[in-house]
Formats: sequence, C-alpha cells, structure tokens
Amino acid sequence: MERVIYFNGTLLPEGQVRISPFDHGFLYGDGIFEGIRAYNGRIFELEAHLERLFDSAKSLLLDIPTGREGIADAILATVRANQLHNAYIRLVVSRGPGDLGLDPFKCPDPTILIIADQIQLFPEELYETGLPLASAALRRPSGDVLNPQIKSLNYLNSVLAKIEAHQRGVPEMVLLNQLGHVVEGTGDNIFIVRQGTLITPPRSAGILPGITRRVVMELAGEAGYTVQEENFTLHELYNADECFLTGTAAELIPAISCDGRVIGSGRPGPVARALRTRFVQYSASHGTDVYPGVSVV
Repeated sequence: MERVIYFNGTLLPEGQVRISPFDHGFLYGDGIFEGIRAYNGRIFELEAHLERLFDSAKSLLLDIPTGREGIADAILATVRANQLHNAYIRLVVSRGPGDLGLDPFKCPDPTILIIADQIQLFPEELYETGLPLASAALRRPSGDVLNPQIKSLNYLNSVLAKIEAHQRGVPEMVLLNQLGHVVEGTGDNIFIVRQGTLITPPRSAGILPGITRRVVMELAGEAGYTVQEENFTLHELYNADECFLTGTAAELIPAISCDGRVIGSGRPGPVARALRTRFVQYSASHGTDVYPGVSVV
C-alpha cells in the first residue's frame, strides 16, 4: 500500500510528494527532525518530542509557522491516514527552498514533511541474544563544533560510523568524544551496569539527551535501581556487568561485547531484561490517543 505523506499542509500519496531541488535541507542539511513512535494507537511522548523539535528550531532561527499544536495535529492526521496503530513517525522540518547560496534568510518557507511507516533498526533476534559492538575510529564532534542537543539533519558523523560498522561486521558502533569518553551509538544512547548501578554519559560528554533514555532512567528509578550520569571510557565498558542501548528506533536493546571483549556473561543481563519488559509495558499504555473513543486492547 502506498503511504500517505504529510507535505506542507497536505496529505499526499508518497509518489506525489515533490521536494524542491533548491531546498536547503537537501543542499546543506539545514533542518531538524524527530523520530517518534506510536504504540497501540498512542503517540509515545509526543509533547517531549515537540518540545525538543521547537527547541532545536529556536537555536537554528528556523520558524515553524504551524506552531506546536498544528504539528501535533498533523502527526495524528498522518498516522490516521495510514491506518496505523504501531508506527515509526519521521517528522522533518527543513529550511525550505532558497537559492544555491548558504544564506538561510533567503528561504522564506520551511518544508514540513511527516512520514508514518515501520522501522526495524536491528534484527529481532538480537533483542534476545544481544548486540556485538565496536568502537568507532571517528570521534564525535565536540559541542562547540556541532551542538548535539540540536537534532539536525546533519548525521554524516553517524553515517560514517555506520559504514565502519558494516566494514567491521557488527550492527552498531560506540562513538567516543575527543577526551576518549564514551558518548553514544550512531543513533542511540548507551548505558552500562556496574554492581546494580546504571551509568550513562552526561550531557557534557556530547550526547543527544534521548527521550527513550529519559523514560528508561525514570523506569529504572521506580524499579529501585540507582542511575548515575557520569563519564566512562572503553575500559569501563569492556568491564561492565551489562550494557544496553536506548533510542526511539532501537527502543531498549542489550549489548554483549565490544571490540571483541565479552561484556559480563556475554548474554543479555537481568537489568536490561527487566527494564526492557518495563519499557514495553509502559510504552503500550501511555501516549496521545490517535483514535479517541476507540477501544485499544
């Protein structure tokens, strides 16, 4: 079935969507995006995603004319138009068409695009057996070069790391900052577990503070685990009791090795398994209704 796409205020079959070749999102990566999930007929953490989107837009002086409520309505309409209850939603706001120069102020009308479809970042069996990881040769740019809290269309650093993952035969990479501290994966946050305590890199390490990361931290606290935000190196990762990644697309997935070093028992650990169960239960029952008044089982 051909997907229906929201494009600048109109729902169109995907084959009818036409983005200008002069769009600065295409020419220069000048734009922002959000990846959002729908579970069981509910948009998960919609307000948090919208807050991050508009914060990113403010930093880029990118005006979103529809406003927050208009974007929320457009997301719901796109999911309904595709008759989806479980979906991955990609919301993109680019600077819009201009000329061949860099000047963003020559782009008067941003492009707004919303896709509702499915995604599978990692094979399903790896959620049961765990991911092998490797550390990337390429470092994450520091925050004074490219602010990681702006969820921009510039993902070249992650793309290059993903290329390295394919070359090294692993599904995901661990990126480090210029100080050698672990930052995150190509599109997911990272946790290690030491003696029952969860440790995840702080914002100052150069991470995107993920929404799934925050929800998992809250669920962990409710379950009685101690959660700490602090820097750690590959040495601490290699010698952790457990490791797992979180993200909107990845959800929560255990990791069992890095650079050929077995992490913990070499199998998904009890903390990751318990938190994944809690996250699945929580995400299935919380969110903004896509189909109000319709019973969701």
